[in-house]
Amino acid sequence: QVQLVESGGGEVQPGGSLRLSCAASGIIFKIYNMGWYRQAPGNQRESVAVMNNDGNTNYTDSVKGRFTISRNRNAVYLQMNSLKPEDTAVYYCWTVILGRNYWGQGTQVTVSS
Repeated sequence: QVQLVESGGGEVQPGGSLRLSCAASGIIFKIYNMGWYRQAPGNQRESVAVMNNDGNTNYTDSVKGRFTISRNRNAVYLQMNSLKPEDTAVYYCWTVILGRNYWGQGTQVTVSS
């Protein structure tokens, strides 16, 4: 049973930083794609950043230059700097294995003064 466990959310003022972490368990081989999605109230879930085993990354335009995704085998991290109120959302760790999507439980990130 593959499980994704996240940590690191919280509340921060605009301009602040947070670091999200996610570790996958229940799998012995190295996962190819891992990443982060987010969903704000009333919005669809959107991809924030994805990284594959080759080190290739893909960021949504609104976070480029502010967020950095990194990997360590079957763990994925998201360093979020210069946070803005519009970054407020529930952030979900994501991976896909043999065509099946797996999601973490979600962690709330709130950017507010």
